[in-house]
Order: sequence, then C-alpha cells, then structure tokens
Amino acid sequence: MSRTDPRYRPRPTVREALRSPKLLLRESLAGLVVALALIPEAISFSILAGVDPRVGLFSSFVMAITTSILGGRPAMISAATGAIALVIAPVARDYGLDYLLATVILGGVFQLVLAALGAAKLMRFIPRSVMLGFVNALAILIFMAQLPHLIGVPFAVYWLVALGLLVMIGMPRLTKVIPAPLVAIVLVSAMVLIMAITVPTVGDEGELPQSLPELLTPNVPLTLETFNIIAPYALAMALVGLLESLMTAKLVDEITDTHSQKTRESLAQGVGNILSGFFGGMGGCAMIGQTMINVKASGARTRISTFLAGVFLLILVVSLGDIVAQIPMAALVAVMLMVAFGTFNWHSVQPSTLKRMPVSETAVMLATVAVVVWTHNLAIGVIVGVVVAMIAFARRVAHFASVTRTVGGDDEVSVAYYTVEGELFFASSNDLTTLFEYSDDPDEIVIDVTDSHIWDASTIAALDSITTKYENMNKNVYIKGMNKASERLHGQLTGNLGQD
Repeated sequence: MSRTDPRYRPRPTVREALRSPKLLLRESLAGLVVALALIPEAISFSILAGVDPRVGLFSSFVMAITTSILGGRPAMISAATGAIALVIAPVARDYGLDYLLATVILGGVFQLVLAALGAAKLMRFIPRSVMLGFVNALAILIFMAQLPHLIGVPFAVYWLVALGLLVMIGMPRLTKVIPAPLVAIVLVSAMVLIMAITVPTVGDEGELPQSLPELLTPNVPLTLETFNIIAPYALAMALVGLLESLMTAKLVDEITDTHSQKTRESLAQGVGNILSGFFGGMGGCAMIGQTMINVKASGARTRISTFLAGVFLLILVVSLGDIVAQIPMAALVAVMLMVAFGTFNWHSVQPSTLKRMPVSETAVMLATVAVVVWTHNLAIGVIVGVVVAMIAFARRVAHFASVTRTVGGDDEVSVAYYTVEGELFFASSNDLTTLFEYSDDPDEIVIDVTDSHIWDASTIAALDSITTKYENMNKNVYIKGMNKASERLHGQLTGNLGQD
C-alpha cells in the first residue's frame, strides 16, 4: 500500500499533536508511564537472558527510539522482551555477551530480509480465533508475571496494590487529562516514602546503569564457524520478534480503528535490533503489555509517546536512577494487573458467546491459549493455533463439493447427468472419483461444472481419472460449464499429470 493511501494516515498525526497542548500532554505523560513500567521489565528480562541489567535497559531505549521513527504502527511500544530473552539466553550462557550481541545483529539482518520478502503479508492468514487466543493468553501471562511480586511479600504490598487499582478504576471517571496509571504510581510511591513503609522497590530488581550506551562492535571472529553458531538463534529470534510485533500491531489496529504498515514495521524491527546489538543491547520486539498501557490505559495514539518513552527511560535510569529505584513494585504491579484485566477479551468466554460459536473456533482459541501459557512463548502458541485452525478448516472443506446424479435422455440414447457444485481443490476433490456410478451409468455421461470452480492440479487429476475409468468401459464423457479460468487450467494440465 502506498503511504498516500488515506487508510494508513495516522489519526491524530504528529503535527496535529504538537499543535495541540492537550494532545501533547497526553502523549508525553503516556510516554512517562510506559518508561516507568519498562524499567523493571527490562531488568527482569536481562536476568532471564543471563546478562547485566544494563543490556536490557539499553536495548529498550534503542528499540523504542528506532521504531518510533521508522515503525509502521504509531503508539506501539518495542523494547526488550521475554520472548527474545528466552531465545537468545543459551547464546549468552554458552558463548558470552559478544556472541549474544552478534546474534542480535544477525537477527535484525534476518528481519530485514524477511520484511523484503513480504513476510508481513502472511498476517492475513491468522484467523480471528487465533487472535483471540493470543490476546487472552497474553493477559494470563501478564497476570502470572505479577504473582512473584505478590507471594511472600509484606502485607503492606497488598493494600498498596489495592490502592493503585482503586485509583486506576476511579480516576478516569473524574478526568482523563492525566493518565490514571501515572497518578497511581505517584500516589503509591508518595505513601511509601511518607509513611516509611518497607516494601520491595524497583532498585531491588537490579542495578541501574550510570552511563549512556556506547557504540561497540562485538568481539567475535568473522568466520563461517561463528555464523553456524549464532545463525539458528538469530533466525529464531527474527521469526519470534516479527510474529509478536505484527500480532501486536494488528491488535492496536483494532483498538484504535486505524491501519498500519506491517512491512514498514517489520523493517523498523530489523533496524532496531541491528542498532541494539551495536549499542550493547539484547534486542527485542513489540511489548504488548506496555503497548496496552500506552494505547488503552493512557490513550496515546502517536509516535510522540513511543519516542518519549525511550527518552524518559534513558533519563530515568541514568540521571534519576536513585529516585526511580525507590518506586515500590506494588505500584507497577497494580498497573500491570489493570492491563491484564483490560487486555483479556471477556466477551469471548461468556456462555452466550460459546454457545453461538462453532466448536472448532473455540477449540482453536483454547489451543492457542493453552500452548502459550504452557510454553510462555506467544509465537509458538500462535503457530500451533494456526495449525489447529488449518486442520479444522481442512475437515470442513473436505466435503465442500457436492455431486448430484440424474439419468435422462430419449428412448434411443440414455444419458447420466452429474452436476458438480462447490469449490474444487485438493481437499474437496480428494473423494470426487468415488461419487460416480461407473458400472451402472449408460454409455453417455455429462459432467456439469457450471456451479463450481477448479483451483488446482489435484482436481484436474481427479477429472482425468474419472474420464479414464469411463473410457476403459467404452463410455463417452463430456465436461461442460467450465468458466474461463477453470477451462484455461484444465487445458494446460489435462492429460499431462499421469495416472496412479
């Protein structure tokens, strides 16, 4: 799609937001909230990957800034993620940080190649039931990720979380000028400081960096052996990152009722990961939890919020690290719990919805949820969901075509008429040869395909097989009613496919 296509024009634009104090304030505060929520997430993902917290924080800064400028989905947040951390953790463990950075850079290159090959267009093949499973599983994972912060902690944590939830529930009813999550974080933090309450803080999650990220080159030998070591992990990272980013972009499209440029977003992810590797970061992709904070909880709609999230993140961890370290984790847990609740599609699990929904659609959704929750990997869950959907679809269309037989003619010539209806392709035409009465038919057979369409070579082979069987019985077969496309395909392939 061209960038001039009005469907892809962001609403509001960056220029409109810059000219409107109200919109600019909303975008700025949204970026601040996201930056605060990114800090503990980036630290925890760094620990998961087996690297220093600075690696995750620098990666989040680079990814947020790069995708805010180059990305195709405004307001979507990209940073260090758990999915990427899981993929590249073995590299850091077995080969060290330099090999991890090289893997991140190569993963970005692979993403550029995949984007150029049109990988983003494959998103159209992901069914709605898989999308629902993706969203619901994500909400469950966000909720589960908060449980360690709620188990074995001082009792004060629980009422601080409850206070944060009450603020976020009640604040939007009074005003939406200031994001409710920001108010909750400030209020809970102030109460902890004023009342000298001892509870876990952001500083307990890991040490914050004291300096800016520096441009560097991974110290690895540029040999085929190095490529063979990092390439499998880099390809897995590229696929997981693109899939999670494009799924998140699609979700934001639906929430904001706007369109995004998926190929452009794929290219931005690749550039972001390449730069992340050269600046000592662990790479990343779209973060659906922080994106929901930005889009749903804070109401952001432009690139300004994404850009400022990266800027604020760097300022907070480098210049204001001592202050940020005092923020209680209870405040951020409350924000993420609200995100989990708002992300889950409650309508999809209502009894009335489940009664109306086909069983196969519900099965696809549940399979996606189950695999994601089991593996903690959104990409694997989506792939399994698509496979289950394909199997369910194949079962439905296997009997998509129907054949009706009538016998007519005059006193001298008897004719068997077969009317074929439906779409004829490898699944529906598989049993086509079994629907004809070869021995009982008269010497003249007419096959009418006016109400069907021939899609592939499997159907041509089936028709050839039917014709051959009748000819072996010295009976004449006439196929009529082909549309132009079917006739052209039939003319190219009939008689040239061989017989079993």
